[in-house]
Formats: sequence, C-alpha cells, structure tokens
Amino acid sequence: MLAVIPVRDGVLPLGGGEVAAECHNRTLLIGAATRTAAGDLSGRVCLAEVGPFQPGAWANAIAAAVIDPTGMLGLPKIVVLPASPDGRDLAPRIAAALGWPLFAGAISVSASSVVLARDGGLRMHTHVPPAAFVATLQPGVRGTDNITAAPEIAEIELAFGLHHDATVDGVLQPDAATIDLAEAHRILGGGAGLGSPQQFSELAEIGVALQASVGATRVVTDRGWIGHERQIGTTGVVVHPDLYIAFGVSGAVQHTSGLGHPHHIISINVDPFCPMMQLADLAVVADANAVVHELLVRLRPLDPLDPLDPLDRAGASRE
Repeated sequence: MLAVIPVRDGVLPLGGGEVAAECHNRTLLIGAATRTAAGDLSGRVCLAEVGPFQPGAWANAIAAAVIDPTGMLGLPKIVVLPASPDGRDLAPRIAAALGWPLFAGAISVSASSVVLARDGGLRMHTHVPPAAFVATLQPGVRGTDNITAAPEIAEIELAFGLHHDATVDGVLQPDAATIDLAEAHRILGGGAGLGSPQQFSELAEIGVALQASVGATRVVTDRGWIGHERQIGTTGVVVHPDLYIAFGVSGAVQHTSGLGHPHHIISINVDPFCPMMQLADLAVVADANAVVHELLVRLRPLDPLDPLDPLDRAGASRE
C-alpha cells in the first residue's frame, strides 16, 4: 500500500497523517515544500517536489511511477489518498490513468476489504477489492499513530509529459458557514440547552464574526433546528478543530466521541458537573442562551448612528 498525499506550501491536508498510518507509513508526498510536510510523518517518505497543484499532470506522472518496476515506489497495488479537496480531485484521475477501480469515501482500507461510508455515515458498505485499486480515506475516522522516529526521506523525480491541465486563477478562503465540519478549525456547537431555532440563527451570526462553523448534537438535528450534515458525533461528523465552543451541550458520549482532539474547548452550561464541562479547558457556568445573546450584541458591527459603544449597548439590553 502507498499513501499519496498532495501538499500545498508545506502543509499536510486534512487526513494526511491518517492515510500514511493506514498504509503502514509508506508515503509519497507531492507538491510544494514537501520536506517541511514530511516532518509530521514517520516511516519511509518519498518526496516529489513539483510545485503548485496540477491534478492532471500529477496523476499521469504518479501512475507512471507506480507501475515502473525500476522506480522507488516498489510497485504498490493499492494507492490511498486523503478525502481532502485535493485528494478527491487527484484520486479519480490516478485511477483512470492506471485503469484501476476507485473506492471513494473509505473508513478503512486493506488488501482484503474496503469499508465505505455512505448516506452521511449512516450506512457502511464492505467490499472485497480486486488486487489493485485506488481509494480515498475519510479524514477524522482512523486517527494517526504515535510518531516515534524521524522519517526516512528519499527524493524522487517524476516524469511529466505534455499535458493540458486546468489553470488556477486563484485560491479562495473557505466560507466558515458552509465548509465541511471535518475541515473546520473553529466550531460553535449547540446542544439541547439552547431553547429554540432562533438561538441557532444567532449562533450562525456569531460564527460569521468569529470565522467559525456551527455544529450541533443529535437532539438538535432530530428536532430539525439545523441540518443533519451539521451533526457532530458517532452518527454524524468527526471533527478536529483548534477551538470548540459548546453552548448548552451536556457532553453525551455519542457527541464527545466525534470531537477528536480539539486544541481548546470552552463549555457554557448551567450544570457545572456535566461531562462537557469536565472536558473543557474553560468552563463557564451560565445560561447558554444568555451568553449567545450577549456575544451577539458585542460582535454585531457598530451602527454609526448609534451613540452607544458595544459594552454600553450590552448593558442597555439587560435593562
């Protein structure tokens, strides 16, 4: 098995470390500043420093290297990429260039079976794959292995022929309101402690101001207050944010098992002893509905005709 991980500016994509671990740390990094990205991996890492993303050209070059009996990749029969945006773009092109089938959206990959997540993770389909295939691995499902040693690095040259590829006019920053939760760096999570759909509309407005995505517990999505694609947990999305702020979330295991390992957790709840408060780096004992309202007052843009500053307006709102 070979992990193929596209790299932009020395940064591993979401799920890159998991793909490397699934392939027993046999990895090809391709892109820009790959040596920098290799520091987050272990095992044998081949570097193909080829510059900006060109999926068509890269796919043909990778396919040629995979089937080259004299090359450094060792004739792998299974190629796995992360199901990140670049990975999802590159994987079908590699599969087409090799003439191999593609298994997209896997949660586990091996020579004997491939398990695919379908219907938003509600169904799992197990397939017995052929001898050679390409797959994409869902981020946030497998987890990574502990890195115990520096990677064994080798630089390789890929052969690029004449190829008409897509041109990139620009790379837009993701919209926090619509980005896949699995890729969000900041998440505002709402639970049953928020009293109505109106609070989730206000939470979304706060998210815009903080450049954060909005997620929820299953109780909330079952009520129809927010879409099921925003559900965090074992039957929803597994997330790995830098910051997770939980508003009225009790912290049931079905929810917290989908949190991964956030760098920072803030929990707002009236119950100081609920599981979410115990997990938090900062626990705020307060009514989550009131906190949402106060944050909204402070974060809304100032009206140039309003003589009050944000703190004065917050005080006025309580009177």
